[in-house]
Amino acid sequence: MTPKRQCGYLIYSMRSYRYKKRHGWIGLVIVLLSAIFTLAQQQGWLSGAGSLAEQNQPGLYRVSRFVDGDTIAVDMNGKQEKIRFIGVDTPETHKPNTPVQCYGPAAAAFTKNTIGSQRVRLGSDSLSTDRDRYGRLLRYVYLQDGTFLNERLVSEGYAFYYPYFPFTKSDQFSADQQAAMAAHRGLWGNCQPTPTDKGGWISNNQG
Repeated sequence: MTPKRQCGYLIYSMRSYRYKKRHGWIGLVIVLLSAIFTLAQQQGWLSGAGSLAEQNQPGLYRVSRFVDGDTIAVDMNGKQEKIRFIGVDTPETHKPNTPVQCYGPAAAAFTKNTIGSQRVRLGSDSLSTDRDRYGRLLRYVYLQDGTFLNERLVSEGYAFYYPYFPFTKSDQFSADQQAAMAAHRGLWGNCQPTPTDKGGWISNNQG
């Protein structure tokens, strides 16, 4: 072998050695990362991190107080805001000069227990005003798993469909109420609601 060929072979061998060494380390790193990832899954570390990230998503708000079945208070960027659920009306529990109404405490407990410690996502409605006459924000309330709380209150008989103001889901909520009435769910099977002259309902007094 000529000196030139010997030199070329030496250079090739050195490059081959470096290539194998470098890629050998890469392979080792990949194996180690895979092992760490598998261990993290088994120990639940990733689910905890995912839950923390989910809790801190923009647009999710911490509930600071449960007022009653259709009203909550949230911490909105450091400011306390009362949220009145669009399109629903639960029996009264705290209204001044109004006795506690049938199924009011049950509706309040349902809202509190359903939300629990979760943060909520709020949605406005193009046909609704931003606030009511009491200064409360009018919103749809969604849980992190996608549960639409406004509709669920009506469909499970914890709230009346509220027909007095327009909102885009009016027909949907009306149909939910008809189904709850037919099945005697919630207040429809435990109370004696009275129809109003504007198409709504009110619950009878507790007891």
